[in-house]
Amino acid sequence: MNSVILCGGSGTRLWPLSRKNYPKQFLNLYSDKSLLQETFLRMRRIMPDENIFFVTNKDNYYNVFNQIKEIFPTFSEDNIILEPTARNTLPAVALAVKYLREKKKIPATEPILFAPADHCILDGEAFAKVVKKMGKDVGDHIGTIGIVPLKPETGYGYIQKGKKHGSFFDVVSFKEKPNKTTAEEYLASGEYLWNSGLYMFNAKTFVSALKKHVPETAKAYEEKWERFIEHFSELQKISIDNGISEKSDKIILFEGDFGWSDIGSFDSLAEASEKNKKHSSRHASVDSKNIFVHTTSNRLIATLGVEDLVIIENNDSILIHKRGRSEDVKKMLAHLEEKKYPEVEHNILVHRPWGKYEVLIDNPLYKVKKITVYPGAKLSYQSHEHRSEHWVVVEGVATATVGNEEIPLHKNQSTFIPAQTKHRLANFGKINLKIIEVQTGTYFGEDDIKRYDDIYKRI
Repeated sequence: MNSVILCGGSGTRLWPLSRKNYPKQFLNLYSDKSLLQETFLRMRRIMPDENIFFVTNKDNYYNVFNQIKEIFPTFSEDNIILEPTARNTLPAVALAVKYLREKKKIPATEPILFAPADHCILDGEAFAKVVKKMGKDVGDHIGTIGIVPLKPETGYGYIQKGKKHGSFFDVVSFKEKPNKTTAEEYLASGEYLWNSGLYMFNAKTFVSALKKHVPETAKAYEEKWERFIEHFSELQKISIDNGISEKSDKIILFEGDFGWSDIGSFDSLAEASEKNKKHSSRHASVDSKNIFVHTTSNRLIATLGVEDLVIIENNDSILIHKRGRSEDVKKMLAHLEEKKYPEVEHNILVHRPWGKYEVLIDNPLYKVKKITVYPGAKLSYQSHEHRSEHWVVVEGVATATVGNEEIPLHKNQSTFIPAQTKHRLANFGKINLKIIEVQTGTYFGEDDIKRYDDIYKRI
C-alpha cells in the first residue's frame, strides 16, 4: 500500500492563523505537531516511510520538505510530487498516480490512499484499522471513508449509505452541505455519514474511471510524463468528488469513527482541542465560561465576566467572535480585503526554504528581525542597494560570507554588512541557527535583494 498526502491548499478560513503564504496544514493547532506532520505520522502506523508521498505546489514545496525533515531526518525529496499549478483535487490525484506508476514503478493493482494534509484525527489506532481494512477489501472499487456523525453539522458534505457487504456499504448518493433542518433529518435517519474526503483505489481502477467520466483528463494522462507536466495547466479544474465519485458505480463506503474533523473553522478547532484535552496555559479566566483561547505568541489572554467566545491571538492580529459563528469569519475577511489590510495575506512571521524570520520592529529608520536558519541550509548569495545589516548570533554557529571573506560566528559574536556588499548566511551545524538582524538605511522592502547564487533556484 502507498499513500499520497494532498497538501497544496491555500485557504484562509482560519485567519488570522492561516494565511495565503502559510496555510493551515503547516500550523500547530491541536498538538505540538503541525497538521501535515500529524498526517505523516498517522501514515507511518500503516506503511513504510518510503511509501508515503506528498503533492504540493511550488509555494509550499519547502514548507512540506522542512516540516517532514524536522520529524523524519532521512526524508527524501523524491517523495514530494510538485504540482505545476493548482487545478483542484482530481488533476492532483492524476499527477500522483502517474508519478507512482511511471517514476516509482508501483503495480497497477496496488492500493493507494489519498488523504488531505489538513484534517484532525484524534484516534490514530482506530484510523489505521479502517485503512488496513480498506486495503484488504477495496479490490477494483473506489473506496471512501464516511465519518459517523456526532451532531447535525452544516459545514460538511454527507454520504448516504446503501446495502452493507461485509466491511463496506454501497453508496446511494453524495449530498452537499445541508441546512440545519436537513442535517437534523440526516442524523435522525442513521443513513448518512460525513464525507471525509479520504479515498483509496489502485491505478488501474482510477484510469478506468478517468476514461469513463473525465475523458479529456484521461487523454492527457496517456501522454508521456514530460508532455503531461507541460500541459498540466490546461487540465480541467475539478474535484475528485465532482469528477468521479459522484458519478461512478464503483464507489464503496467504509464507516469510520476515529475523532475526525476537517478543522474548517475555529468552532471545530475548539471542539478538537477540547477532545484532545489541550487548553491554553496562557488563558487567565475570572467569572468567564465557555471560552476557547488559542495563542501563538505566548501572550497572556485574560477574560473577565464574558462567555461563549473564541479568542484567536496571532503575532500581528487578534480575532474574537461568538462561539457558533466561526463560519462568518469569511465576512470579516471580505471586509479586510475591501479595506486592503495587508494582514489578510501576509504575516510578520515569514517562512522561507532555508528557515524563517520574524519582524520584531519595523519603522522608517530601521528594521529588526529574528532569523532562524535550519541545519544544512543557507541563504542566497546576495546584496542590497538601500540597506546595511548587522548580524548578532544568539544561538548556534553561523558561517557568514561578507564580500570575499568567510567568517565563523559563535553565540554573542556579530558582523556588519555594508550596503551593496555581497553576502551570505549559512548554518553548517546540527541545530537551528538563530540571529538578530538589524537593518539600517533608506528602504527595507523584501524586493531590495539582488541574488547571485541560490540553492533554492530563486534567481
